[in-house]
Amino acid sequence: MTRRQIKELNAGSMADIAFLLLIFFLVTTTMDSDLGLGTVLPPYTNEIDNNPPDKKNDRNVFEILVNSENQLMVEKQALDIALLTEATKAFILNPSDDINLSDKEMKNITLLGPTSVSKGIISLQTANDTQYQTYLMVQNEIVRAFNEMRDDMARTKFGKAYDDLDKLEKDAIRAACPKLISEAEPVKIAGI
Repeated sequence: MTRRQIKELNAGSMADIAFLLLIFFLVTTTMDSDLGLGTVLPPYTNEIDNNPPDKKNDRNVFEILVNSENQLMVEKQALDIALLTEATKAFILNPSDDINLSDKEMKNITLLGPTSVSKGIISLQTANDTQYQTYLMVQNEIVRAFNEMRDDMARTKFGKAYDDLDKLEKDAIRAACPKLISEAEPVKIAGI
């Protein structure tokens, strides 16, 4: 019996086909990208403010410090991160007009009329070696506080959730409940 010889396959174009497939998959594949934090940074300025902050306005600053051991200190008191949302809301809203919490001013806001608006500013500062996860947790609690305040105000003023408002209504709620967050440069913070 004689065996038939198998003809060789011409593999010269296989490399070209593999290259084309590789290019096709690279072009058509999408990769997840980290979104990061949706924060608008203040504009850059060359000027250094040499004037110390006015001490009478300290009442409007809600100090949040996170040390290198990821411990939270709010207004010079240790605080569990689970309580940060409520503490932030209490400071900003100041329903009992406590002189130790943020001050308010009356503003005439489109669609809302005369409205009491908080002058409160959230000041967040971390240590150089604070874990990023802790920083994000603190940021999330602060943002949650503002989202809840805006949602409550939207339900009170317009009878619907903040997400269901149109653009003008959302602008009015944002003007009545501004999200003022100041992030100081990380520093060496002593133990809490």
